[in-house]
Amino acid sequence: MIYSRIAGTGRYLPEKTLTNADLENMVETSDEWIQTRTGIRQRHVASEDELTSDLCVEAAKAALDSADVTAEDIDAIFVGTTSPDLIFPNIATIIQHKMGIPACPCYATEAACTGFVYAISAADKFIRCGDLKNVLVIGAEIITKLIDWNDRDTCVLFGDGAGAVVLQPSDEPGIISTHLGADGEYKELLYYPVGVSNDLAAAGLGDSRIMMSGNDVFKVAVKTLSSIAQEALDANGLTIDDLDWLIPHQANLRIIQATAKRVGLSMDKVVQTVQIHGNTSAASIPLALDVAVRDGRIKPGQLLLFDAFGGGFTWGSVLLRF
Repeated sequence: MIYSRIAGTGRYLPEKTLTNADLENMVETSDEWIQTRTGIRQRHVASEDELTSDLCVEAAKAALDSADVTAEDIDAIFVGTTSPDLIFPNIATIIQHKMGIPACPCYATEAACTGFVYAISAADKFIRCGDLKNVLVIGAEIITKLIDWNDRDTCVLFGDGAGAVVLQPSDEPGIISTHLGADGEYKELLYYPVGVSNDLAAAGLGDSRIMMSGNDVFKVAVKTLSSIAQEALDANGLTIDDLDWLIPHQANLRIIQATAKRVGLSMDKVVQTVQIHGNTSAASIPLALDVAVRDGRIKPGQLLLFDAFGGGFTWGSVLLRF
């Protein structure tokens, strides 16, 4: 039987950092207020001329080096993002061209903060079918360009970045199982009000911004993240004690803490980067993964669980042996 496994990881963060002290000079807020409610101390912000594909390319290069493969070896690209360079062509084709990857299938998935989990789940299925061998999977965002910097409830939350992995076939799991879901009933709790068929012209007028009902999102997020984590464990006859690391979407430290408590997991076994990255949406899980791989916390053979939740609402988990 064919499985997929993560052969390499990489990340890229824009050079500019925005601290809570910086935000104190931009909007009515304070470092204490931000850290108490979110746990965030700083976030990275793309420059005016940086594109999401630029971040993806740098993260992908690091992942290819880690996996000891070249651009010529890649035979498909999957990208999860809600902030692509253009409406079309899809961002994966732009990345393919920039990196000199030979013509190949290029997929772009928009599932908000769950985008990377959706993308890696799809890539896993192609490898299991025997159709692909070296697959580049990226989660990336330049979400700060969608922010109203006068809205203190949202501008303190988000940051930019990209994380990438290379998936390859394996005789042993790798990715053990993936679990995805969504429910459009909750659309009004977290969304961006402009799109191609809905007042696109307003996008250039500066009056569009991320719309979020924070308290409601918190409640549904914690319930859903804990549920989808338990679903992955139950499906494979495992308990929370079998898990080496939980790598959740890095939305808010309070959400992460509440989720861990609900599933009975010590925070010592939770990878946390929200403090230094902010909420990077689809990029947050691969960014956190690469941090923990490169600092030595995550070791070969350990059992990991990716756990994501995003606007839509969308959600998903990936259980894997690293």
